[in-house]
Amino acid sequence: MLGRGVWSSVRQGLSRGLSRNVGGWASGEGRKVDIAGIYPPVTTPFTATAEVDYGKLEENLHKLGTFPFRGAVGGVCALANVLGAQVCQLERLCLTGQWEDAQKLQHRLIEPNTAVTRRFGIPGLKKTMDWFGYYGGPCRAPLQELSPTDEEALRMDFSSNGWL
Repeated sequence: MLGRGVWSSVRQGLSRGLSRNVGGWASGEGRKVDIAGIYPPVTTPFTATAEVDYGKLEENLHKLGTFPFRGAVGGVCALANVLGAQVCQLERLCLTGQWEDAQKLQHRLIEPNTAVTRRFGIPGLKKTMDWFGYYGGPCRAPLQELSPTDEEALRMDFSSNGWL
């Protein structure tokens, strides 16, 4: 994990580089800068029951405070491997300002997303890909297949939200 001093240096360097109007950058036109891998991921600060996880929220605010410019968008969406249409629908709802529908959909995606990332990781993602008709395939060493108990818990994360 990088210390605050390193992030500060990265932020200052990017700020200097992006503060110039390169190819219309200031007006939102022209080329974009690929910052993949520079910033740590930001996780949702909400639980599946729409309660705020204040620890995650505080962590996210610290991370967002290090961004040197506005307009950062995107995400790493492992869930899109199995619920791609729904993840894209969430983006469309946000882009068109349909916030209530977006919130409802996001709440249905939280548990499955947590299951295929933080909770069960790659073995969980591979298993759900198999369930949805894709080829997840066997886990490679050192990863282990899910235990029957974990597989049932994973299935419950998807079925309780209406996806299976």
